[in-house]
Amino acid sequence: MSREDIKAILEPRSVAVVGASRQEGSVGNRILTNIIESGFNGSIYPINPKADELCGLKCYRSILEVEEPVDLAVIAVPAAIVPEVARQAGEKGVKGLVVISAGFREMGQEGAKLEKDLLDICRKYGMRMVGPNCLGVINTSVPINTTFASSKALPGRIAFLSQSGALCSAILDWAPIEGIGFSVIVSLGNSADLNVIDFIEALKDDSGTHVIACYVEGINEGERFLKVAKETSRVKPIVIFKAGVTNFGIRAVSSHTGSMAGSAVAYETAFKEAGVISVNSVEELFDNAKAFAYQPIPRGRNVTIVTNAGGPGIVATDSCENFGLSLSWLSTETIEALRAILPPHASVINPVDVLGDATAERYLKVLQVVLKDHGVDAVIVILSPQAVTEPLKTAEAIIQAHRENPEKPVLAVFMGGEGVAEAVKLLKENRMPVYEFPEKAVKTLRNMAVYGEFISEHHEEEIPEFERDLTAVKRIIERARIENRTVLLSPETKAIMKAYGIMVPEGGFAQNLRQAITIANSIGYPVALKIVSPHIVHKTDIGGVALNIKSDYELENAYDAMMRNAATLMPQARVYGVEVQKMVPSGKEVIVGVHRDPQFGPLIMFGLGGIYVNLIKDVSFRLTPLSKRKAYDMIMETKAYTLLRGFRGEVPSDVESVVDVLLRVSRLIMDFWEIAELDINPLFVYEKGKNSLALDVKITLSFKR
Repeated sequence: MSREDIKAILEPRSVAVVGASRQEGSVGNRILTNIIESGFNGSIYPINPKADELCGLKCYRSILEVEEPVDLAVIAVPAAIVPEVARQAGEKGVKGLVVISAGFREMGQEGAKLEKDLLDICRKYGMRMVGPNCLGVINTSVPINTTFASSKALPGRIAFLSQSGALCSAILDWAPIEGIGFSVIVSLGNSADLNVIDFIEALKDDSGTHVIACYVEGINEGERFLKVAKETSRVKPIVIFKAGVTNFGIRAVSSHTGSMAGSAVAYETAFKEAGVISVNSVEELFDNAKAFAYQPIPRGRNVTIVTNAGGPGIVATDSCENFGLSLSWLSTETIEALRAILPPHASVINPVDVLGDATAERYLKVLQVVLKDHGVDAVIVILSPQAVTEPLKTAEAIIQAHRENPEKPVLAVFMGGEGVAEAVKLLKENRMPVYEFPEKAVKTLRNMAVYGEFISEHHEEEIPEFERDLTAVKRIIERARIENRTVLLSPETKAIMKAYGIMVPEGGFAQNLRQAITIANSIGYPVALKIVSPHIVHKTDIGGVALNIKSDYELENAYDAMMRNAATLMPQARVYGVEVQKMVPSGKEVIVGVHRDPQFGPLIMFGLGGIYVNLIKDVSFRLTPLSKRKAYDMIMETKAYTLLRGFRGEVPSDVESVVDVLLRVSRLIMDFWEIAELDINPLFVYEKGKNSLALDVKITLSFKR
């Protein structure tokens, strides 16, 4: 999808308004009026069979009566006749549709059929469509406004894509007050044809758009989104507020991984992989968008705080630490220069306190000095209104300082209300990001720094390959399919681990007591005994696990007790036999898991393991395929890493072996689409150089693609 593919929608030379009306306040009247008042220089054709002229323009009974070519048709008629109007547009040679009309998929089955008919017509004639059920499209550079909103958009550098028309309308009303301008606004509606991914891709090379801000409720083409978003993020930032997040299917999944890999985690992981900035509110969406649009990306995370009040400076300092930013170490030259500017009792150590009596001139001189320091990546300048404060002049000083040093981001925090209102207005008019409180500025700056790190790491990473026994795994999965089983047996999961070079305890599968004793004597006591049944998931609940068995006599007693318990507590369960395992020394317990997300594909999880995994939830996620760096990163994001590297004098564990397991599991899940979920819990990690061991492995299959 390129800009050229939807040029008729974003940059039409002529537009027809089907459903145009002279009735003031009607949708058709507002659309026609907005197009005219936007300053659109192309031809405008109102379509209404009951009028000869509208808004001083000749009116046509049908789009087919228009003699000249029509690039774009904006349709605002009852849903039932939209397909026929679209067919006529197709016959006319129209290339783009913006369907404002509601009453389609959002209204149920009948509406869904109508929407399908409409889409079929678009495809037949090669037309691209926004909507149906949308507010419309604005492009301030053409300019054209095909919405029925009552507010106008200021021109600017932010592209806003929204799956909510009502939110678009509200933002259009609010943005001028905030001094926020837009390059493009697209209300996507039902996204029957063009969706948020298409517009992200089309706006990638749009010189007028510096940041793409999105409100989304769902993304259906997960893999395509990842590809397009990652490519676009290399060029310009994408900021997304994902609403409507729920933990889908938790009740339907049995593994630990599935219960934590809800859609919220899947989206957050996907956004992170693609370099997308994820935010948690509409307010935060535009807090970030206005900074990305008009400020440079910081080179690092070193921040200098300039403040006229101690309390807000402390709040900003704490926020920097909480959000992963560092306070800049100012150079000796900078400190000496600040001492020459500031009163003797002022703090010249970051945060720089210019004191409550600071004039605008003092602010200006301090900003000029700190912005020249090579160790400073960004500046947050705070003003709290006090008796001698000069808010308006200080705002002018901030604007001047940034113009003199435009290569570093400067974010302003003007605390207060009426006393700073005029100054805040001036900052907004000059497109300087300004916030009410320090925390907002710090969080925005953190996101800018994270994005800067993403674009600096632009090299493609090698995905490791391993020797593996694909045939053995295929046989196991095929046997389960024939037996109509979706849960693999423990001996099968261990065999799959071995096939992929992941170490498991020595042992074997026994169908009866005699075989169990033979295996135990072969590997040597002590051993562990575990019941094998696809119907018994939590073995310990029915006494299906016996540990540290030291003799044939103990093994016989444990075996008999296990079979009695299964027959009594779960008589419907089919018991295949028992697994006999060599007892192994305890290691550090971690979990490695996989959950196949319906939108984005396999999610790999790592974290602290054992029985408390769901309670502690110290986990991190990545999408496949994993590179070695990604595997290391996800380990280091967890508290488990602190434990593995040696906590309070403990010997470091074999982190390299955990990375190896993660990479092999990633390869396994990519090789076999039938694996829906996988848990290695616990994975025992031993001392450095002594490897790790997959103690318990659960694998759930799905034979539906």
